[in-house]
Amino acid sequence: MTRDTELSSLDLRYECYRMKNPAIEVKLLASIHERGIDEPLEGVDVEGKAILLNGFKRYRCARKLGMEIVPYVSLGEDEAAGIVAVLRASNNRSLTLLEQAHFLDDLLRLHRMTTAEIAETLARSKSWVSMRVGLFGEMSGKIAEKVFSGAFPAYAYMYTLRPFMRMNGIPKQDVEAFVEAVSGKKLSLREIEQLAHGYFRGPEWFRQEVDRGHLTLVLEKMNQVPPPAEGCNEFERVLLKDLEIVQKYLARVLSKGQSKKIENRAFHAQAHFLLGGILSRFSAFRKALGELHDRTAKA
Repeated sequence: MTRDTELSSLDLRYECYRMKNPAIEVKLLASIHERGIDEPLEGVDVEGKAILLNGFKRYRCARKLGMEIVPYVSLGEDEAAGIVAVLRASNNRSLTLLEQAHFLDDLLRLHRMTTAEIAETLARSKSWVSMRVGLFGEMSGKIAEKVFSGAFPAYAYMYTLRPFMRMNGIPKQDVEAFVEAVSGKKLSLREIEQLAHGYFRGPEWFRQEVDRGHLTLVLEKMNQVPPPAEGCNEFERVLLKDLEIVQKYLARVLSKGQSKKIENRAFHAQAHFLLGGILSRFSAFRKALGELHDRTAKA
């Protein structure tokens, strides 16, 4: 049953579980100003409190318009059951993948439901649940705050940063620094992707410029660099690919080499042998790279 509820009485503890999208809220604000709230807000009634679970954009629009009373529907008196109800309806309500992941993580950690119980309740597979829980578990609190607040695009995290973290072994603190540097700058997805490639795979000066907030400068410099294959012969294209591989695996070894997971005696013996061979050629390798770097700087 829908009932009228005072806006000020709603408990907003789950607001950080839902994505903010300023562009959508601008349109919604105009609609509510003209027609009012068509669809009631939803939550659960626990110990005399109306805890909001769905309708935060409508809530914020109502507050901006000075509305004191809003339509509200209770999903019951149990938080876990209310979350399950929101997740069940997520296909119709466009709950994002990360929003689903945040709620599922809550069911596991705070409400002590098992993966099997959640999967059965939602009529989903256990892998469906595990994938989303794992996805949310990969995010640090700082990154989650930027993504869910709308300061950093969720799509850019999912399809640009996450692959970098998984494939290149980029330390989480470096990813946090990048997200902090570019958040809230109204960059396109393409620009974020360009900056990420330069930040994690480019020279140190590039990272320093991004950290200082000189984003326009580094984007202009990147746009001046022609595509890798343009004007290159076959030998040069192969060498560029080799350099990309070297850069990629340097980052991976630097990250993994500090891991506390290294403990097997067989690994130590084989790694020691391999490292001896690498280090014996390292001075020559570094010299060759330096000479090539100087040659390319003159082009």
